[in-house]
Amino acid sequence: MPNTATLPRLSDTRFTLRQPLRLLAAAGAATALFMAGCATKPPTVPGVSGSPITQAKSRWVPVAWNTVPGFASDPVGEAWSAWMRSCAKPGPVYAGVCSDARRMANASDADKRAWMMQRLQPYRVESHQGSAQGLLTGYYEPVMRASRSPSSSFRVPLYAVPASGAPRSPWFTRQQIDSSPAAQSELRGREIVYMADPIDAMILHVQGSGRMQVRERDGSERAVRLAFAGTNQQPFRSPSAWVVSQGGRGGSWDAIRQWAAQNPGRVNEMLWSNPRYVFFREEAISGADTNAGPRGAQGVPLTPGRSIAVDRESIPYGTPLWLSTTGPAANLNRMVVAQDTGTAIKGAVRADYFAGWSQEAADLAHRMKQPLNLWVLWPR
Repeated sequence: MPNTATLPRLSDTRFTLRQPLRLLAAAGAATALFMAGCATKPPTVPGVSGSPITQAKSRWVPVAWNTVPGFASDPVGEAWSAWMRSCAKPGPVYAGVCSDARRMANASDADKRAWMMQRLQPYRVESHQGSAQGLLTGYYEPVMRASRSPSSSFRVPLYAVPASGAPRSPWFTRQQIDSSPAAQSELRGREIVYMADPIDAMILHVQGSGRMQVRERDGSERAVRLAFAGTNQQPFRSPSAWVVSQGGRGGSWDAIRQWAAQNPGRVNEMLWSNPRYVFFREEAISGADTNAGPRGAQGVPLTPGRSIAVDRESIPYGTPLWLSTTGPAANLNRMVVAQDTGTAIKGAVRADYFAGWSQEAADLAHRMKQPLNLWVLWPR
C-alpha cells in the first residue's frame, strides 16, 4: 500500500485551490494504487490433474472445469444434502473430502463451487470405445391406494420376501406366482397390502417402491412406504415393449391402460410377459421421511432431481457427478449423486434420474429418454 502520510490533507492550511493541479492527480493515483492493493484476487483454479481411470465398463478422462457445461449456474447447494447422505457412509476415496464438504454445508453456492474446483477433479465418463454419450431415463415413487385386507375391490396382493428369504437364484415366474398352488403356498401369510388394479401393481414393481395410502382393518388410513426388498431373480421384460409387439401403442402407462381397456381378456398375458416379480418391505412415513424419497441401493434416501441410478461397474455408489442432458423432456446441467441402481441401468454412460413422487415427477419420468453426458467429480 502507498504511504498516505505524504499526501496533502484538506485541513492543511498550505493546501489551497491555487496549488498546482498535479497534487490532485497525485492523490487520485495514490487512491487507485491503494484500492488495487486491497482488492481480493479471485481464487486460482487448479489445472487438470490426474490420469485416465479405468473401470470395468467405463473410462474416465480428466478435463478442465471450464469444459463442464452449466457449472457456473447450477445451485449446487440443492445437491449438497444429497451428497452428505452418501457421505454418512463414505468409502476410503471420499472420506477426507466428505469431512471437509460437511463444513461447507452453510456456504453460498459460489463458495461451494470455488471449493469444488479446488478439491475435485472432473473426469468425463466414456465407454471403452471412446463414446462419451449415453442414455438418460427417469423413475419416480408412485403414490397409490391399498387395503390391508382383501376384498372384491382390493384383490391384488403385494408380498414381502418368502419366509425362506429373498431368492438367490431364479424362482417362480410372475405367472406362476399368480397361478401356481406351489408358489402361492410359499407366499401364504406374506401379503403386506392389496391393490385394486393389477396395472397399478405392475407400476409399483417396475418403479421398485411406492408411497401407499393404506386402509387399515379398523377403517383408519395410514401412509406407509413399500420399499424394494428383493426379486424372484427372473429377467425383466418391458410390458410396454410387449404391447408394441402385439400391435398396440406403448411408451407410457396411459397407453398400456388404453390397450388393456381394448383387450380385457389379454391383461394377464401382458402382465405375465414380464416374468420378474418384486418383493417389498413396509416402512413408516413420518416427520422428515415425508420429504425424503425411498432408500436407494446405497442405503440412503433419494433426493428428487439430485439422485441417480447408475451401473456400479461404471460408477461407484456415493460418487458426486455432473449430469448434462438436452432433449424434449428436460434440459439439465447439474450436480447429482450416484445412489441407486436398476436392472435396466447397464453401460458406461447410463443413468436413471429420480424425479420424485408428484404427478409432475411421474410425467417427467415417463417422458425422460434422451442423450446423456456424465462427469465424475473425483478427489484431487
